[in-house]
Amino acid sequence: QVQLVESGGGLVQAGGSLRLSCAASTRTFTTYAMGWFRQAPGKEREFVAGISQSAGIMNYADSVKGRFTISRDGATNTYLQMNSLKPDDTAVYYCAASRNLGPPVAEYNYDYWGQGTQVTVSS
Repeated sequence: QVQLVESGGGLVQAGGSLRLSCAASTRTFTTYAMGWFRQAPGKEREFVAGISQSAGIMNYADSVKGRFTISRDGATNTYLQMNSLKPDDTAVYYCAASRNLGPPVAEYNYDYWGQGTQVTVSS
């Protein structure tokens, strides 16, 4: 069982930046691809960004390309640097871990999920 804890959410003005963190409770962190998803009110949860086990492959949703950057460290942490934030980025952001070679995009390929952290971007 892997527990994921997100942090770093908050309220920011449009054009601002936030950095989300996700801490994983596992000794086998490098065996998991990691992803960030988000869910806005009244909408389906959607893929935002993913990073492979080796951190050699990253992929992004078209809506965040060029603005968001996913990374992971050698310990158990995954990050999402979010720049040039827009009101449409307002959502609860979730960290997820996948045993699949990746990073996968589809939710069903992820095995563990965090509780989420709220990001609100004001106009």
